[in-house]
Formats: sequence, structure tokens, C-alpha cells
Amino acid sequence: MSKSPFKITSWNINSIRLRAPNVQAFLRQEAPDVLCLQEIKCQTAEFPEKPFKELGYGHFQVLGQSGGHHGVAIVSKHPIEAGDAPLLCREGHARVQTAKIEGFEIHNIYLPAGGDEPDPETNDKFAHKLDFLACMSRDFQTIKADPSPRILVGDLNVAPHENDVWSHKQLLKIVSHTPVETEALEKARTDGGFFDIARERHKDDQKLYTWWSYRAKDWAASNRGRRLDHIWANDSAMGLAELDSYSIHLGWRGGWKPSDHAPISSSFKRA
Repeated sequence: MSKSPFKITSWNINSIRLRAPNVQAFLRQEAPDVLCLQEIKCQTAEFPEKPFKELGYGHFQVLGQSGGHHGVAIVSKHPIEAGDAPLLCREGHARVQTAKIEGFEIHNIYLPAGGDEPDPETNDKFAHKLDFLACMSRDFQTIKADPSPRILVGDLNVAPHENDVWSHKQLLKIVSHTPVETEALEKARTDGGFFDIARERHKDDQKLYTWWSYRAKDWAASNRGRRLDHIWANDSAMGLAELDSYSIHLGWRGGWKPSDHAPISSSFKRA
């Protein structure tokens, strides 16, 4: 009897306490094995476990932060073994976690947005973002040779390819698509030995978005999106990847009090 695929979902939920009903509905419909959340906006002890446990998700790794900022969490149907998270954030924010689940090493990352001005000399938030990306390149390169199947997911706040934004030309000077960011993200990916699941599945000339601004009166009609959310896999995990399973769950960007991000999923054969 063949094993069912291992399905992982990543979602910047923009407040888990506010949007717990959205997540519950998503889990009922999509039933991933693992859900990686970013921007949970709560302290660790405030994470609402009950809605997940009701649906059979009884394992948690939560890294919250005081003040309602940042925060990441991994929710799983299967036991979680805590891993050593790389020290990527110089500010000590709750942005990075590592876990081992069902034979996969999973990194859940919420990369800094970087503010509005793409100049590290005048904008410390942007300098922080570039430093975070440089640390990703450095730290994942050190474990690149480890043959364990490794998956990196999260809101990386960079849209790396021309067709990951609604207008490449108009966004070249806008934070999230500037050349210094896209080059740094691609360096981190290749230095770490990762493949971009979305672009392994879809050709570079296809438009792909996972985020649409709240500022748009009708985000779907204007469709001025960016692909800020990513699933990467190392060579071992790529050998298990079911590329046709990659999905951007567009419908969850709409509805009741939605996040400005759509969840993304991909499945892998079990090692």
C-alpha cells in the first residue's frame, strides 16, 4: 500500500487570533499535513491551539513575540522534533524556526519587509532585510551538503522574477522587487542548494502572485499582485517533490476578513 503524499502549506496569516476561523476552514478543505504560519502577531502562550486540535492538528511549534509583532508557527498532524534554527535576524525578532517532521527538515521564515525606501544607508529596515538575506546565504550554505530532505517555506518578502510582479518595469525601484533584493534572494537560494518549487512547476513567463495589497478597492479586478511567498526544496526533497501539486490557493485571499496573502501548498512523496 503506497503512502499518502506529505503536504505542506505556508501562509502569512496576518494575525492568527483574528483569522483562526479562516485557518480552520482552510484545514477542513485542504487538510495539509503541516501548516507553516507567518506574522501570527501574538505571544507564544497566546496562540489559539484549540481550533487546530479540534481538526486533528495536535502538534505545535510556536515562536511568538510580545507587542503583537512578527511571530511564526508550525502546526502539524504529526509529531514535531525541534531543530536548530539558524540565527538570521540581527534584531532578535521571532522570524525563524526549524523543525523535523516525517523525515523532512522544515524551515519556516518570515523575512523582514524592509520598509519603503530601498536604501540601506537611510533606511535601517532595508539594511536589516539585506543583512537577513546575507545570513540566509551564509548559514544555509554551511548545511548544503547534508543529504536530508529539506524544505524552506515562508513569506520571504521578495518577488524574484519579472513575472512575479504585475509590472516588472514599474516595480524595479519598489521594495520587494529591487535588483539588490532579487539578486540577494537568488544568491541565498542557490548558495543553500534550494530549488524554487513554483518556478520548477511553472515557466518563468507565467505570472504568479501570492500577495495583493489591502489598498486596492478590488484586488482581484486590478490584480496588481506579487509573489512574496515561497516553497523551496533541496536536491533530496526535489527528488520527492510532486510538482503538479503546487498550488496558490487564490480563493483564500478573499472572503471574510482575509489576509493580504494567499496560502501556498506543495506535496512530496514520503522518504
